[in-house]
Amino acid sequence: MIRPVFLLPVLFAIHASSQSTRPAASVASQYSLSTSTTLPFPQATLKNPSTQSFITSNWGLAKGRIQNGASNLEFVNDPFTDAPAPGSTSNSSAPVLQVQYLEGSFQANNASGAQFYAMWNSSGSAFQSMLVTYEVAFDADFDWVKGGKLPGLRGGPDPNHCSGGDQANGTNCFSSRLMWRPDGDGEVYAYVPKVNGICGDTGVMCNDDFGISLNRGSFVFSSGQWNRVTMLIRLNNPTNVANGQVILYFNDAQALEHNNIYFRSADVIAVGGLYFSTFFGGDDPAWAPTNLTHTYFRNFQLFAGTSPSDVQGSKVKSTAQGRMQMLTALAGPVIIAFSVLLGLFI
Repeated sequence: MIRPVFLLPVLFAIHASSQSTRPAASVASQYSLSTSTTLPFPQATLKNPSTQSFITSNWGLAKGRIQNGASNLEFVNDPFTDAPAPGSTSNSSAPVLQVQYLEGSFQANNASGAQFYAMWNSSGSAFQSMLVTYEVAFDADFDWVKGGKLPGLRGGPDPNHCSGGDQANGTNCFSSRLMWRPDGDGEVYAYVPKVNGICGDTGVMCNDDFGISLNRGSFVFSSGQWNRVTMLIRLNNPTNVANGQVILYFNDAQALEHNNIYFRSADVIAVGGLYFSTFFGGDDPAWAPTNLTHTYFRNFQLFAGTSPSDVQGSKVKSTAQGRMQMLTALAGPVIIAFSVLLGLFI
C-alpha cells in the first residue's frame, strides 16, 4: 500500500548558473503540495512473476491488478549507470523497472508495454492538485516510429476510460499522460473535455476521436540515458470555469504551461494517482516497433494537496446550454433553406 508522508518546510537554494531549473520538491512546495509518497522498488532484481507480485502488493493498484501487459514487466539492473539525467549529481545502482514492447505490437495490449492505475487516496483527502515525477530511459537504439505513451496522472470515479478513444465528459474521469513522438519529441497528451475553443490555442492539437496534444516538441527525449519528467496538475475551480493547470518540467526546466484546462464539471472528480501507461501507438500497425525494444523507469514520487487551481479563467457553458446554442446556430440555415425551397413552389 502506498503510504503518504508529510513534507517539512524546506528552503531550496538554487545556484545562479541553474536559475531556470526547478527540482520537483521545490515545485511541490510552491504549490503547497504538503503530502508526498515514493513508490517502493526492490533491493534486488526480480524476474517477471515476482515483479508482478511486488507491484500489485506495494503500489496500491486499482482493483489490485495490472490491467495490461503484466508479462512485459521486470526489475533489472540499471543499463545506464553512466548516463544519469541532466542535472543529476549522482546515479543509483538500485534495480529499475524494465518494460518490453514486442516487435509489431501496438496499443495497450499484452504484447505491447504495460498499463495500470496506482491509486493514492489513503490519506482520506480528495486531492485537488498532484505532481508526479519520475525518470525514464530508452534503449540506445530505440526506434521512435510514430510515437507512444508514457505514464502520467488520472482521476475521477471511472478508472477504466478517458483513454483509447473513450472521451472525458467532465463527470467520469480525466487522464494526462506523456507521449514520445518521432525523433523523441515530447508532449503532454490529455483526455479532458474540449471547451472554450481550446483546440485553437497555440500549442494545442486536437483529435476528435482521441486526446489532445499539448506543446508537441517543446522537449525532446534522449535515448541511451535517463530523462527526468515532472508534471503538475491542478484541477479547475469552480467547476464551471476552465482554469485548470498543466505544467511540465523536463530535466527540471519548465517545458510547457497551460492554465485554461477544463478537467471537470462536477466535484466528484479529484486527482486519483499515477496512471502507468506505456505502449507504442496509436491505433494501427504503422505505430508498431520493428524489433523488440525497452524503456526503463525509476524514482517515482508523487506530491499532492487539497487546493485546486486559483488562476483566472473563463466560464464554461453547461452541456445543455451548449446543445441549445448548437441547435440555435443550426436552426437559422435550416429555416433559410426551407424558405428558399418553399419560394420555388409558390
